[in-house]
Amino acid sequence: MNIYLQYAIILVVLLIISLVFIKLRQKNFGNEINKLLKMLGGKENIINAECNMSRFKVILKDVSKVDKEGIQRLGAKGIVEIDNQLKIVFGKNAKTLKKYIKDIL
Repeated sequence: MNIYLQYAIILVVLLIISLVFIKLRQKNFGNEINKLLKMLGGKENIINAECNMSRFKVILKDVSKVDKEGIQRLGAKGIVEIDNQLKIVFGKNAKTLKKYIKDIL
């Protein structure tokens, strides 16, 4: 029985460490979202945000306020500008990104 108690304690400790790691990762992602919003010209500059697979599409009031180099430093693999919209390739993080931005907007 003693060995089962040791395994249970190890399992609980690993579970707690995993939960802390997940919480810290979400917190950092929130910080990245705030940086992205600033680089897009602020939340008042965003008209609409959509997600399509790995692409994040943002319709803006004024595209000239956007810091494209800053967005690429955040991990964007590419940015395409068409009129007043940007299509930003973020890969697998695009859907999570959309969720955070929709909550803020």
